Amino acid sequence: MTPPNLEPSPAPPSWPYCGKDPVPEEPFGCRGIRVSGHRACLAHLVDADRDAYLAGLAPGSDIDHRGTSFTEPLLDALLAALRDPATGHPHIGNARFVSATFEGVAGFGSATFEGVAGFDAATFEGVAWFGAATFEGVAGFDAATFKGGVGFVSATFKGVAWFVSATFKGNARFGSATFKGVARFGSATFKGVAGFDSATFEGVAGFDAATFKGDAWFGSATFKGVAGFDSATFEGVAGFDAATFEGVAGFGSATFEGVAGFGSATFEGDAWFDAATFEGVAGFGSATFEGVAGFGSATFEGDAGFGSATFERASAFGPLVCAGRVLLSGAVFGGPVTLMLAASRLACWHTRWSSTAEVRLRYATVDFAHAVFEYPLTIAAEQEPFVRADGQPMAEAPLASMPDAAVRMASLRGVDAAHLVLADVDLSSCLLTGTVHLDQIRLEGTCSFDTVPPGTHWRGGRPVRFTRRRTLAEEHHWRARQSTAAPGWNPAMPDVGPTGPAQLAPVYRALRKAFEDGKYEPGAADFYYGEMEMRRHDRTPQTTRAERALLYGYWALSGYGLRASRALGWLAAAMLVTIVLLMGFGLPKDAPKQEATGTVPPGGGRVTFEIGKDDPHNPTRNRFTGERFDKALNVTLNSVVFRSSGQDLTTAGTYIEMASRLAEPVLLGLAVLAVRNRVKR
Repeated sequence: MTPPNLEPSPAPPSWPYCGKDPVPEEPFGCRGIRVSGHRACLAHLVDADRDAYLAGLAPGSDIDHRGTSFTEPLLDALLAALRDPATGHPHIGNARFVSATFEGVAGFGSATFEGVAGFDAATFEGVAWFGAATFEGVAGFDAATFKGGVGFVSATFKGVAWFVSATFKGNARFGSATFKGVARFGSATFKGVAGFDSATFEGVAGFDAATFKGDAWFGSATFKGVAGFDSATFEGVAGFDAATFEGVAGFGSATFEGVAGFGSATFEGDAWFDAATFEGVAGFGSATFEGVAGFGSATFEGDAGFGSATFERASAFGPLVCAGRVLLSGAVFGGPVTLMLAASRLACWHTRWSSTAEVRLRYATVDFAHAVFEYPLTIAAEQEPFVRADGQPMAEAPLASMPDAAVRMASLRGVDAAHLVLADVDLSSCLLTGTVHLDQIRLEGTCSFDTVPPGTHWRGGRPVRFTRRRTLAEEHHWRARQSTAAPGWNPAMPDVGPTGPAQLAPVYRALRKAFEDGKYEPGAADFYYGEMEMRRHDRTPQTTRAERALLYGYWALSGYGLRASRALGWLAAAMLVTIVLLMGFGLPKDAPKQEATGTVPPGGGRVTFEIGKDDPHNPTRNRFTGERFDKALNVTLNSVVFRSSGQDLTTAGTYIEMASRLAEPVLLGLAVLAVRNRVKR
């Protein structure tokens, strides 16, 4: 049983060890293996014996110095005894340095290890230099500790390279190194900069569960076999720019705490980033994905940049969660693909889809300006959280501050909308001027638009109340720019160019046709109203002054045949005016009296009567009586339906009735038209 508060005693080495100078921490003394024929390790041999041993070595000799402590002069002397005169570099057979300690600079630069190079559990107190070294057999550095800098620049590993659980406390430089066999760095810890720039991994490159506390640079590296970084942690910059992955690239469950740079990287095989976490900016700009681009359940806490990336055969992208922007501007999708994104913003400027695509979104504000697609493309809002591969809903904690999960379109400018389907998206802020074939767009579900400012507003000392209707974002911007604009119209962002009624009228017309083709007449009526409004306010030569005057009258009388209450109000006013005028000027004082005159010839015979009728005239007083009101109302109601009342009228009354029979049926017809436009199916 181990006494309390005491460390367990270290076990003795498995090889015949030196045992010199025991101390409480090392009760067995020196762990260095005994030199053959002696009872001490190389470090504790007397000078004469050491010199004799070194003199017996030749280039290519096997050496075994497990557990030995090397000072810098001692290591230099050993390597000098193994130096090949032809090359001037150390030439070693099997080298066993397991658990050895190197106190100064360990200079193995340009050395050649013909057999096994065993440095497992070795400790390098100073700089370890293996630049341009060649390992023709197994290179074992498992659990090795590099306290200073370590350099394997341009080194060649022809066999398996083992760095499992190794600790690099200083900078680790593997630039331009070549790993012809398997390279295992699983669970290794890089506390300084890890530089693998231009390194070549011809076999499996295993960095599973490795920890990079400093920056990790793999720029222009080539991975010809499987590249495994599953569950790796990158606390600094992870630089894979221009790297080439010829086999499968596995970054599943990896954590990138700093910038993750994969710009211009090429993934010739499948790329798996499933359940990876990107806490900083993730840059995949100009990357090429020739196989699967697996980002299922990935989380981006910053921006995710895929600008100008190429997805040649990706059938699915996501589902992923991004608290920042997903940038797909300039990206190219070569085949059918489904994108599943929960993000705050999605930018698809000049993005190209070469086949059918479905973009399913949550939370996102989408900018599709100048996107190109020749096949059906659907942008739809997902009502429920996306589901992971294990059937559980994806956590959306990075988007918790968002007000809701609604999907909003920011721009469709420059898009050919002939093959575009929008489902359950918010178009209240969408810029639509410049969209081609907008009349062929399909709007499914609850696609909402902005509306006019509610309530009553004061402008120029008079109250203004806007009729409730759907409006375009650009109309809001245009009205907000007017000097007499009422409050409530949304101004444009600084980077949005000005548009006017001349540009907005065709947009309203196209949307009206799209709604009519979709058999949604009430919605089409709103866009017809918007089109007429823009024509009425258009001051360009394409709308003449006479046309604007006609539109003003059409708007004032009936809201372009869409506001029944306005037409009925005018009808009621016209009828009231007609009644008043008839009572005052149109009805005669009394009913006309008939007079008969005849001539009776002598001797009897037939009597002939001539009927005379006095001209009706206005009374001088008592014009507004109940009886006269009843007569005037009868005349007016008959006028509304093009009928004659049969009443005797004064000359002025006759003209009043004629005017009434012309104007009031028109107002009634406008009211009926407005009701029809609202209830038509």
